[in-house]
Amino acid sequence: MPHPYAIVTFALALLPLTIAPGASLTLLIQQVAEDGRRQAWSVILGTTTGIYAHATLAAVGLSALVMSSQRAFTAVQLTGAVFLVGLGIWTWRSAGPTAAGTPSRRRWPAWASSTYSKALMMNLLNPKAVSIYLILAPQFIRSGHQFAAQMLSLATVHAVMTALWLGGWTFLVEKAAHITRTPRFKIALTRVTAVVFIALGVRAALS
Repeated sequence: MPHPYAIVTFALALLPLTIAPGASLTLLIQQVAEDGRRQAWSVILGTTTGIYAHATLAAVGLSALVMSSQRAFTAVQLTGAVFLVGLGIWTWRSAGPTAAGTPSRRRWPAWASSTYSKALMMNLLNPKAVSIYLILAPQFIRSGHQFAAQMLSLATVHAVMTALWLGGWTFLVEKAAHITRTPRFKIALTRVTAVVFIALGVRAALS
């Protein structure tokens, strides 16, 4: 396990990255506003699964291979960008009102139909998450101790921080349920979410 001081320092270094607005937070707000707090668990679980996946890949050296190859890194970056833009377009189309005045439910492909899958894919295809476990996390690893175990310990710190942050937003969105559950607000929020996803995808492609 990393030194306690290293864990605290790692958490402080992660804090601005954790609270920065991004795709996971956008997805959580949209899903909780539309379907309630039960959807928050899917977003949190998908995001934290991605965190542990990145830590595991870093521990076995696969992340280093991706980062060392410009072509492989660009492929991951562009795949993530395409996913976000595609998600944004699909989300925008789903905002078309039904007869009841609520956003329509256009079907996703089976592999990406769940909120968990969307959150997981967002995290797995995020180059920033790759760099955290290839560049940042190793600085807090104690030499002479098991690398993989320490990496997973740091991932647990990251996962807990992420869960608390997203959980706090879930509480805030639920408190405003009397506003967020109205049909007009749902449609507006769905369209804003779509624009954010597309913007994040374009930024990922150009960065």
